[in-house]
Amino acid sequence: MTSNEVRKDYLLNRWVVIATNRNKRPTDFVKKQESKQDGICPLCPGNEHLTPPAVLVYLLADGEIVKEKEQNDLRLKDWVLRVVPNLFPVFVVPKQDDVIIKKGPQLANAVGHHEVIVETPCHDEHPAVARVSQLVHTVNAYVDRIKALSSKPYVKHVALFKNYGMDSGASLSHTHSQLITTPFLPTTLEEELKASKQFWNKNGECIFCDIIKKERSGPRFIWENQSFVVFAPYASVNPMEFWVFPKRHQSNMANMSDNEIKDLAETLRVCLGALKTLLNNPSYNFGFHTLLQKDAQDCYHWHLEVYPKVLTWAGFEKSTGMYINMVLPEDAASELGVAVNAELEALQK
Repeated sequence: MTSNEVRKDYLLNRWVVIATNRNKRPTDFVKKQESKQDGICPLCPGNEHLTPPAVLVYLLADGEIVKEKEQNDLRLKDWVLRVVPNLFPVFVVPKQDDVIIKKGPQLANAVGHHEVIVETPCHDEHPAVARVSQLVHTVNAYVDRIKALSSKPYVKHVALFKNYGMDSGASLSHTHSQLITTPFLPTTLEEELKASKQFWNKNGECIFCDIIKKERSGPRFIWENQSFVVFAPYASVNPMEFWVFPKRHQSNMANMSDNEIKDLAETLRVCLGALKTLLNNPSYNFGFHTLLQKDAQDCYHWHLEVYPKVLTWAGFEKSTGMYINMVLPEDAASELGVAVNAELEALQK
């Protein structure tokens, strides 16, 4: 019997048991297709009145994107993309920008923004099957909202994430992402920043850039294009988890060039398309790790983490903070790499 391994995250004090004696193949996690949700979709065209006024609307005029904003009862039609405030926000916009943030040892104000990025008018145009041109609009909207919200004095972090499928916690099936700003840096990002500073002070280089060098030539490499590298992390918490790193060092994803935005759109399309094919369209979550802090510019490297939702954490994980992964990250990378290449071939036909 092969010995199990306990692997530690690149930066976080987080350990994962790679249970090779329970080793499963990716196809072992294939689930039955989820049934579609019925009823009126508040995010579909024609139902704009069911949402608050959009803080950002992309309209197409003479082949160019025009950016607008809705107010009061105005609802724009024939849109390409909308960003609307969440009807049930976790963090609430303050009445004034210079609000005093109170944060004690065990209590803080939940001040901030909670928005929904409606990625396309097409209900089922999820990233795994979307047009790359539409995904470019989605990434541009991410950048636009980060830039707009980071100027607020009470915004210390912008969390961009996606819940896809009922098992992931998604309450609406129309393809969308979410954005939440927080008045302080969340724990995971704070720990990553602290560890990256320590590595920088000791070695004079970015730990994430070092990770890219090692993973590009290692057994967990999945795919790359001109601007991004995709790999399975060494201590993957989730079976079939993969990360996307920009090749150019930058701490804030809002600083992407136009070419990088296009390349990220392509990366989302082929990698999520591969995941869909490989696991029969599983639920997943993804989250961008990106920082606004100036002291992060040299030592931190923004990135995207994708977590397929194929397991339910049980008592051991919840009580210890240590996770059990039954798929070797190296095996996950191999399977995903084959699926990504097949996805690319299909797109080029």
